[in-house]
Amino acid sequence: MSAHLLPLLAVLFATPALADAGHAQGHSQHYDFGHPAGAAEATRSVEIRMGEMFYGPASLQVKAGETVRFVLKNEGSLLHEFGLGSAAMHAEHQKQMARMLEQGLLTPTGMAHRDHAHMGHGTDAGGHGMLQHDDPNSVLVEPGKNAELTWTFTRAAELEFACNIPGHYQAGMAGRLRIVP
Repeated sequence: MSAHLLPLLAVLFATPALADAGHAQGHSQHYDFGHPAGAAEATRSVEIRMGEMFYGPASLQVKAGETVRFVLKNEGSLLHEFGLGSAAMHAEHQKQMARMLEQGLLTPTGMAHRDHAHMGHGTDAGGHGMLQHDDPNSVLVEPGKNAELTWTFTRAAELEFACNIPGHYQAGMAGRLRIVP
């Protein structure tokens, strides 16, 4: 393996240790508020519109035990992310996203086009080539594209759904997610 690929792989596969997230470093992550699920397991679908620094709707309520299929539609002209977590998790993930931007892995409208097949990237539910990073609680959606994220919420919590692309969260691209018993 070429030495210049090692920093790239380190960034792509780095998973910060987030104490309140309840998960360990590596790809076998555990989140104390739930876990990823298959679309067929969903008990409800929620459409989320993404635009320039907003989500529609701006807040959601789900029940503990519910599996929700989020259908994400990026109607804006910029790359956006839909990530589930606490404010502290988002702050930590923003650091990772900033590193990806600094290394040229992100552009304002997408992921840098490299051979993503071996780097934890894939396609959206329709096989349309939407790039995603490998955090199971978040997905990147390019302008004009759609994607999905299905999640089972396991306990009551106050969370956020947010875009952690540098500057987006700070510009107000975050919504409230309340998980009720």
